[in-house]
Amino acid sequence: MNYKTKNKLNLQTIKKMKKKKIPLAWITSYDLPVSYIAEKAGIDMILVGDSGAMVQLGYQTTNSVTMDEMITLAKSVRRGAANTFVIGDMPQGSYEISDEDAVRNALRFVKESGCDAVKLEGGNRMASKIKAINDAGILAMGHIGLTPQSAGSFGGYRVQCKTLKSFEQNLDDAFALQEAGAFAILLEAMPAEPAGQIANQIDIPVYGIGAGNLVDGQLLIAHDLLGFYDKFRPWFAKCYVPAVIDNFREIINKNNDLKKFGIEERNDGLLHISELAIRKYIEEVKQGIFPDKHYSYELKENELDELLKSDKWNTTLHYSKVVNEN
Repeated sequence: MNYKTKNKLNLQTIKKMKKKKIPLAWITSYDLPVSYIAEKAGIDMILVGDSGAMVQLGYQTTNSVTMDEMITLAKSVRRGAANTFVIGDMPQGSYEISDEDAVRNALRFVKESGCDAVKLEGGNRMASKIKAINDAGILAMGHIGLTPQSAGSFGGYRVQCKTLKSFEQNLDDAFALQEAGAFAILLEAMPAEPAGQIANQIDIPVYGIGAGNLVDGQLLIAHDLLGFYDKFRPWFAKCYVPAVIDNFREIINKNNDLKKFGIEERNDGLLHISELAIRKYIEEVKQGIFPDKHYSYELKENELDELLKSDKWNTTLHYSKVVNEN
């Protein structure tokens, strides 16, 4: 089943999806083939993530990628997914120094690659950049929780919002980004309960990557979803190839002339396996199956007790079932 809305998403549709509690499914992509099959599968949005520095360009961290390289990746994505909402990830060094730099490089994403929006890492400290970009007529998404570009300031890649201080800081950051004009926020690497608090306390859509199933939608890196990166895989990332490989085998076995099938249909290889995997991911997000407890960070009882002491914790929000048992 194709779960994508009939037309390319726009700001109003994105807002309505949050209001109607329709989960949004999106992935990262950095090239034409993956973008093409993601659109064909019915993905809601695509992020041209700075993670492409590692999984696509071979750098050791995301910090090495340049604005020019991100533009090249985004151009390829746009060519592959002309009718999908595409977000360009602002690389480190392209927006931190000044509001002017932030606007200049956001404009590059829109003008040179055709992105529909941009994403910036950081909370309150990036609010002026978000506002400047928004004032320039460009949609800007915030990114808080674990922010890889500045992971060193957190002591490395650490799960966020497991302490009262971390939760309150991230909630304050979310409100600051909303006030600055962000159209949405991405939360990374935090348990479901605090992520759900943030998603339910602010008005704009809040999506998660490793942030449980109480947010407004899910993001996965394409190379994790497809099992296409061998260096490491985050705890929360699910590879969907095993779930669809039998389906693909059935398709192949039904065709006696594989050469003809391949030439005429071109569904005999990695493109079709990838499409099936992305379709399965979309299906599980829309049905609330992903992420389940196996792909969510656990919040221990004593950690939850500490968070409940916060004056900023909305006790009217009840989580009778934090993660699915599927």
